[in-house]
Amino acid sequence: MIETVTLLAFIPAAMALNFTPGADMMFCFGQGLRSGARPAMAASAGVSAGLIVHVLLAGLGLGAAVAALPWLFDVIRWVGVAYLLYLAWGAIRNGAIAADAPGRPARSAFRDGMLVNLTNPKVILFVLAFIPQFVNPAIGPILPQFLIFGVIIAVGGFVVNGLVGIFAGGAGKVLISNPRASRILGWITGGIFAALAIRLAILEKA
Repeated sequence: MIETVTLLAFIPAAMALNFTPGADMMFCFGQGLRSGARPAMAASAGVSAGLIVHVLLAGLGLGAAVAALPWLFDVIRWVGVAYLLYLAWGAIRNGAIAADAPGRPARSAFRDGMLVNLTNPKVILFVLAFIPQFVNPAIGPILPQFLIFGVIIAVGGFVVNGLVGIFAGGAGKVLISNPRASRILGWITGGIFAALAIRLAILEKA
């Protein structure tokens, strides 16, 4: 359906976006630092799943509502801020998860990653600004094209963010055997989540 020339233009652009440090990458880094590699990979998968939902909404035209209604943008944004602060408090209060403690369920990390992505309205606005540049209504329906491009970005993001989380998980594993270091890791992770919350809180729609 999508022309080869278009894909050859889109894939490098998508890869450049995947490698650009952003909120999703920092979130997966924080998850890996606190909980280890496996939860970090699950969080990365959740982030990618959230992106696909944004792409689906944008392809259906619902993203226009977020762009047009400032109050809807703000509602989604402040829900995201509140959730990130909740995660930050949990990390600061509990510290890093000890090596001999039961592993954090992957489904919880997946849920956190997906919710953090879904409650960032900038993502759907980005999708609306970026993907339509490569969509060609003349060659077929718009929604399947949106989804194909979205899957390309999501898969690349899953790999890159997952690798960042694995790296952070390896570093955290070395340190959590020390109770003091575990507490410090909790504060660092909480600081990352809190910084993401502040970043989301001060975002503007434009």
